[in-house]
Formats: sequence, C-alpha cells, structure tokens
Amino acid sequence: MFIEPGKHEIADCALRTAHGRFFRNARRAFTLLEISLAVAILGLMSLAIYRFVQSNLIALRVSSVASAADARYGGLREILAAQWQGLTVGTGALAGQPLKLNDRSRDEITWVCSAGPGLLTRYAPGDFVVTMALKPPDKSSKRLDLGFLRRPKEDPSITNARESWVPLIENVESLQIRYFDARLNTWVDRWTDVVVLPELVKVVIGRGDSAAPWEVNIALRRHPF
Repeated sequence: MFIEPGKHEIADCALRTAHGRFFRNARRAFTLLEISLAVAILGLMSLAIYRFVQSNLIALRVSSVASAADARYGGLREILAAQWQGLTVGTGALAGQPLKLNDRSRDEITWVCSAGPGLLTRYAPGDFVVTMALKPPDKSSKRLDLGFLRRPKEDPSITNARESWVPLIENVESLQIRYFDARLNTWVDRWTDVVVLPELVKVVIGRGDSAAPWEVNIALRRHPF
C-alpha cells in the first residue's frame, strides 16, 4: 500500500539533501587560510627567483667590467713588448727615471720609435720620442690616467707644441718601473745607460678598480723559448 509523503517529510528530505551537498562542496573547496598560505608560498618563491636572477645579473656585469679592464692591461703588455723588444742597442733608445708625487709613484719611461703600435698610428714621418707616464685628464682632476706622451724626435721647439697625449687606461693609482741590470745582477730604479739596454723591465701599476696591482716583466731580448 503506497502512502503519499506529507509536505513536512518532503521539506525535511530536501533540507537534508541540500545540507549534504553543502558539506560535500565545503570538503572539496579551499579555505581562506589555505588560499593565504598558497599566496604566501608563491610570493616567497617569486622573491627567491627574483633575487637569484638579480644576483646573477650583477655577477655577470661585474665580470664583464673586470674582463674589459683586464683586456686593456693585456693590450698594454703586448704594445710594450713589441716596442721594447725592437729597440736598437747603443743609441740611447730607452731611458727611465723614478718620480713620486704625494707619496704616489709616478715613474716615467721613454723610448724612441717610428710609426706603429708605439705611436698608435700607422703613418708618422720620422722617429718619435714616446713617454709612458701618468697624467690627470684636466688640471682640476685628482684622477690619474696612464698614457703615452708623443713628440717628434727632431722637434727643435721648446714649447712642446707638437706634443700629443694618448690616454690608455683610466683611474690609475700609481706607476712603478724597475730595470734589471745583468751586470749588477739586481733591479735598479732608473736607467740612463745609452749603450746597453736592461735585460728586463718590470712595470707595476696600482689599479683604481682592484686592490691588487697589475705587474708584468718584459724581456727586452726575444728568447727562442
């Protein structure tokens, strides 16, 4: 015998069905706390990735700047070796003297050369006297740049009107030059001999971009090994 359910029973059944669906949906949904934790974790991950990428970019930039500076010093070594190993003995082609200003070594070395790397040009008539020295970019600057001072060897003028300056490396702290005299078997701080050239020339440059100075020994005679 079928008994038709009453209105109250139908309503109660519908209410229980709705509650069941609500609790099932609540179990499947995320709570506000879970969403907040997820957002915080994503934020921390993004920050970590950003800092990682930023530190790598800074390291690459610093490495690139250091590599460019090292390349300039390497180029200077090649120029000096090419010039000094081609000097003619017995003509007074090389001379050097120690200088100091405000407790900073500012030694100078002078040699004679024709057109080529020493003059940083392919075309130059006659011989030139080239001096490697430190010089401020202007009178008011305390910064020192390393460069070549060039003037014609047979220039009779005393005004240095034909003298030119070629800057090579900026922001140099000091320049120290020593000469190895094989006859004395020791290093000397000046060279004035017009007959004999030193066996070695040591160049020590105090770098403005590094705590360690740049140092190189250049042999004035080419060795077969």
